[in-house]
Amino acid sequence: MSDKTYVDWPFFDDRHRRLAEELETWSVNHLVNIDHSDTDAVCQSLVKALGAGGWCHYSAVDPSDSTSTLDVRSLCLIREILARHDGLADFAFAMQGLGTGAISLFGTPEQQAEWLPATRAGQTLSAFALTEAQSGSDVANSTMTATREGDGYVLNGGKTWISNGGIANVYTVFARTGEAPGARGLSAFIVPADTPGFEVVERLGTIAPHPLATLKFTDCRVPASALLGEAGAGFKIAMSVLDIFRPTVAAAALGFARRALDEALERVTVREIQGTKLAELQMVQGHIADMALNVDASALLVYRAAWLKDTGASRISREAAMAKLFSTEQAQKIIDQSVQLHGGDGVRTGMVVEKLYREIRALRIYEGASDVQKIIIARQTLTAYEGGK
Repeated sequence: MSDKTYVDWPFFDDRHRRLAEELETWSVNHLVNIDHSDTDAVCQSLVKALGAGGWCHYSAVDPSDSTSTLDVRSLCLIREILARHDGLADFAFAMQGLGTGAISLFGTPEQQAEWLPATRAGQTLSAFALTEAQSGSDVANSTMTATREGDGYVLNGGKTWISNGGIANVYTVFARTGEAPGARGLSAFIVPADTPGFEVVERLGTIAPHPLATLKFTDCRVPASALLGEAGAGFKIAMSVLDIFRPTVAAAALGFARRALDEALERVTVREIQGTKLAELQMVQGHIADMALNVDASALLVYRAAWLKDTGASRISREAAMAKLFSTEQAQKIIDQSVQLHGGDGVRTGMVVEKLYREIRALRIYEGASDVQKIIIARQTLTAYEGGK
């Protein structure tokens, strides 16, 4: 890796620096030439390996320790490093955290004790079921219902584009319980994959294969103890989870961008054109400068957001949105430029930069598309300005 000095920034403590060094060593030894041909199997294998290595411990709180919290800087460092080495390894780790985020933040001691030891050990896979066909970024428009009946709830409806769909053992599912219209009428539930009435109705293929699925719930009954937090608090729960994990999406994009920059540096320092190395051409130097600049700018935004959350900020919606918007958009440009510098090899199947080119595109969409991040940033900026008058 070309630059490791960022871990010396004041955003980090010594424990973060040790984490980065140890995970880098682990990744070099465990994430080499991974066969992605069977996406389900490799994701399941990666979760087990990450659990055995102790890395999944960072994805959720420790239910045996009442002071345990999610450390966003650690989550971001892990996602950045894993993404730089292998996109599916990053995905596998990220879903363990996102899928159980609501349990970490809002689960009862009993809910945490039931699920988190297994997900932190990499023995149980989790998923976050929020998106519906008609309500991707418009969570308040969700139509899936959870009707109170006796000592439990009956779920009916569907979810789609659910990461880990089809291989997860437990799902955090958001459904309308009707306490109020719009966002205030949603609740969150823990739904094991073997619950009667739950089924995976379609697996979804993408340009960078990941386990994705459409889910259907038909008179799917869960006990009242499956409710996370209070009834009607589902929107708050979802936004709280995304507040933590949006900066980690930006961190993954940063990891992809760092790898693309390293691949570009390797290329231009060995490749010659008319007897001159590409690295000696001013136009190429200009591209390298742009790439390096935007990598560092992305890192500053990512770790500012993470540091703010870890040091007590109640909400970091604006900072998280800035980090995700800038890092994902710039990573797309950096990777595209790296492909360009590789010439024909850049679009050759199996090349690192070709894989990165396919991996990065989805990050500009999921957990809030780029235009949605702009809306969040604008609204928060306007609110702060008007409140300061």
